[in-house]
Amino acid sequence: MKKKVSAIIFLIFLISGFSYLNAAEIKGQVNETTKGEPYTHGSVLLEPLGMEYRFESKIDKQGNYTFQNIELGKYILWVDIYSATPAGGERREIEITEEDETLELILFITPSLLDKVLVFTKETSDFMWFPLMVVLLFLIGVMLTVLTRFIQVRRLILSLKMVLRGAMRKDKSEKEEGDISPYAALMTALAATVGNGNLAGVATAIATGGPGAPVWMWIFGFIGMATKYAEGFLGVRFRIKNKRGEMSGGPMYYARHGIKNVKLAKFMGMFFAICGAFTCLFGTGNMAQSNSMALVFNDQFGVPFWLTGFVVFTMVGAVILGGIKRIGAVSERLVPTMILFYFGGALVIIGANILNLPEAFAVIFKAAFSVKAVGGGMVGASLRMVISVGVRRGLLSNESGLGSAAIAQSASRSSDPSRNGLIAMTGTFIDTLVVNTLTTLTIVITGMYLKTSVFGASEGLTSTKLTAAAFDSVIPFGGYIIALSSFLFGYSTLLGWCYYGEKCLEYIFGVRIIFPYRIAFIVLLFIGANIQGPHLNIVWYIGDIANAFMAFPNIVS
Repeated sequence: MKKKVSAIIFLIFLISGFSYLNAAEIKGQVNETTKGEPYTHGSVLLEPLGMEYRFESKIDKQGNYTFQNIELGKYILWVDIYSATPAGGERREIEITEEDETLELILFITPSLLDKVLVFTKETSDFMWFPLMVVLLFLIGVMLTVLTRFIQVRRLILSLKMVLRGAMRKDKSEKEEGDISPYAALMTALAATVGNGNLAGVATAIATGGPGAPVWMWIFGFIGMATKYAEGFLGVRFRIKNKRGEMSGGPMYYARHGIKNVKLAKFMGMFFAICGAFTCLFGTGNMAQSNSMALVFNDQFGVPFWLTGFVVFTMVGAVILGGIKRIGAVSERLVPTMILFYFGGALVIIGANILNLPEAFAVIFKAAFSVKAVGGGMVGASLRMVISVGVRRGLLSNESGLGSAAIAQSASRSSDPSRNGLIAMTGTFIDTLVVNTLTTLTIVITGMYLKTSVFGASEGLTSTKLTAAAFDSVIPFGGYIIALSSFLFGYSTLLGWCYYGEKCLEYIFGVRIIFPYRIAFIVLLFIGANIQGPHLNIVWYIGDIANAFMAFPNIVS
């Protein structure tokens, strides 16, 4: 018996050895066609003809790439710039034969202006977020958690009871100064927070950072609850009444009136207002949302991009022109409905795969803390990438550290800043620890995470398409649920972020800017809905950069 086992083992090693003897190395350099210089961005992809996986080699600082132990056969080789295949790039079909030990191939690329913008925004975003913003957000979250004696644990039940009382119309703040109820303020903040970041953002994090990225969302979400408490507290503590008799507050106001150094206070307040306005007009608070909505409706129903853009343009305009009171009234009805709708759909997916739940959590946590690349070495995501992507997408989703929720809370009828802090804190809990968790589990428990580019899958599923694929795997009309959820989430986010941008620009120019800003906002969201092609990630990277610029003055303040 032992001899048979030994013979089998020997045979396996022998076959493996022969397979490596028949394997080749592919290496070379990527050059710019016009300059003749090495191109040092992105990756080279190698896909076997007729197969549903691919290999990736990062282009190094000298423009070199290498593939090792590639088996005999036909392949397609091309340059990929951060998930965008440039129109000016070369796609070469090659064949590896028994005579080939090493193939040296020079690839040429002519990057377009959009390619260059994509590279700049992606690499700038990476530089700003890891380790700078990751460390800052972690430290401020830990510091506030300690200073508040773990308020996110001690007062979570109380804060949820406050929210429930508001939902049941038992809130007694009618006689207090402010524009909307604390519950409506929370729903406005949640309207901005629970958006396509929960669908597209979480899915994108998994597609680029692997299934472990959401763990870092949870970690930073937990400590971010203390940060959100502080933001809600300060939003009410330092708010003012504008010329229209409305409340105005947020990081620009608590920076301006809370920092003792006058010059630093003015600079930080203005810096936040400028970055906030930019994000609301051009970043994740506007164009990225309308684009995600148009993309999923086009994919699921074949609706033209321009038509979705026009519908969103009309619906958002009808609400935002009525100001914060109309936004609050719509949000307090829309937000609970859309969360429960998505919650129900996600529970069906998880319930149908309930036996895979322990394995799903094992995959998630193993990937979150593994130093080795995710994806079997084909493509993979380093631990640094997993953390960076998780934190970035987590912040995009829950906004803890951005200071945006302070703007909404400052409008609430309240004389107790601590109460508003507690209510604001529940926003991060609902967004990250509930909604994001549902998205993560549906993608992992159905195995759809294996069809992402980080695992070398040719499908390269990402964004809302990845979430829709998870729903479709169980529910025949699951993609429709995601399409409708994406529309509702994006719509609510547009309402909330429009108000944030309005207050940022009001801080800079006064109330006279409000109406022109609202018009510009809905025009830009229409434009955002019509952006197509492989360079869509530019919008998200710009949002990441703007978020970092928003977070910095807020953290300092």
